[in-house]
Amino acid sequence: MQNASVKEWMDAVIKPEQVEKYMENGKYFIDDNYIHELLLQKKQPDKQEVREIIAKSLELNRLEPEETAALLNCTDEELWQEMYEAGLKIKLNVYGRRIVTFAPLYVSNYCVNSCVYCGFRGGNDESVRHRLNRDELRDEIKALVKKGHKRLIMVYGEHPDSDVHYIADTLKVAYETKVDNGEIRRSNINAAPMSVEDLKILKDVGIGTFQVFQETYHHDTYKKLHPRGIKADYGWRLYSLHRAMEAGVDDVGIGALFGLYDWKFEVMGLLYHTIDLEKHFDGVGPHTISFPRLEPAVNTPFVEKSSYKVDDDTFKKLVTVIRLSVPYTGMIITARENARVRREVIPVGCTQLDAGSNIAIGGYNKEDPDHSRQQFILGDNRSLDETIRDLARMGYIASFCTAGYRCGRTGNYFMDIAKKGKVHNLCMPNAILTFKEYLLDYAGNETREAGEQLINQEIEALPDNLVRQKVLGFLKRIEAGERDLYL
Repeated sequence: MQNASVKEWMDAVIKPEQVEKYMENGKYFIDDNYIHELLLQKKQPDKQEVREIIAKSLELNRLEPEETAALLNCTDEELWQEMYEAGLKIKLNVYGRRIVTFAPLYVSNYCVNSCVYCGFRGGNDESVRHRLNRDELRDEIKALVKKGHKRLIMVYGEHPDSDVHYIADTLKVAYETKVDNGEIRRSNINAAPMSVEDLKILKDVGIGTFQVFQETYHHDTYKKLHPRGIKADYGWRLYSLHRAMEAGVDDVGIGALFGLYDWKFEVMGLLYHTIDLEKHFDGVGPHTISFPRLEPAVNTPFVEKSSYKVDDDTFKKLVTVIRLSVPYTGMIITARENARVRREVIPVGCTQLDAGSNIAIGGYNKEDPDHSRQQFILGDNRSLDETIRDLARMGYIASFCTAGYRCGRTGNYFMDIAKKGKVHNLCMPNAILTFKEYLLDYAGNETREAGEQLINQEIEALPDNLVRQKVLGFLKRIEAGERDLYL
């Protein structure tokens, strides 16, 4: 039973006028029936059509829904191999041989919602509730910084005790906390949908990317899986990132939780979400797309009952189609996936991953894997150093770079260079510099050896000699003790 103050807070959250302004003729941009019709119309795409669509993606052009529907319905394994290869080409063309690395930090798990698949849902008596105070948060951040992290995604449940003012305060703590050479330079936020007014508060504090996942775009499924709470309002969530963009938070991240409904429908939903953001905000869509799969959680039997679970082969296919559908957008593969799956799927187009993750509230400082404090159970429990070493051996530099955000390379600026395939020209030099910092300050011997070899290769591969010489000069300064140098 919710107390009166919580109910009063809930009643004041949703502002219908901030949703209605983006609707067309009173309708959402997701039309379930039309998506099903498209998937049916493109049930048997021929080889020539699929290859023409792949060629369009390789030119870094976003696909139309009809084209994505054709790819989703492809059954020819030869064509899928061509799509996998195209996904890798696109990733290298736009982002280069770098993988942005971050850590999730769960800050509060109090929640008023009742999502049936979530361990943090209100009413789950086996979930241990906690909200980090400032001292506990500092301890968590110090533990992360000591491992080498520079970027966070801070995660909050939807509750008056973790409202926008609490989030803003925790952001300040994250940026203020220093340990020797280490610090958090960029903190993204995964939190409940907010009003434009609240989002402006986070913009002023220095929020990174604002991330809200629709979970499922299918209306009936959404209603069934979110029976109570603020999250029961489909439209308030659907337009959450439109409001963020309106508030000036010009880096946003979308996502769907695969396993709640048909995977093909959800990929189409992600594409329509991208299209509508681009339509309203001068071509600027999501900075990132995420595609987590449903995972077990404490006292959450729905997970085992779902008939829409996605197997590993299908998962690789859906990630590939997302890469081809929105070729210029960042793509996040999380530690929900085990190490083997991540190794297999990264090459088809992923650009970001979390590493050394612990999603228990207060788990980093205590090194506590207590599942009762977790939203779900992780698949990849490797340390940050082990993950980075693995990436290096695959030929990828782990990037901790945040220079682009501090230089204003967000929103229109970022989307313009991404669509032209120039992100790696700006970001690879800074990736090398932050990677060098990690190798000097935190890496084990094996990781350092593998990393130094990779740095030498990437320096030689830099296309501009002036940039190469500047990077070499910065590397010498980093070896002499300077930090946070960037182009």
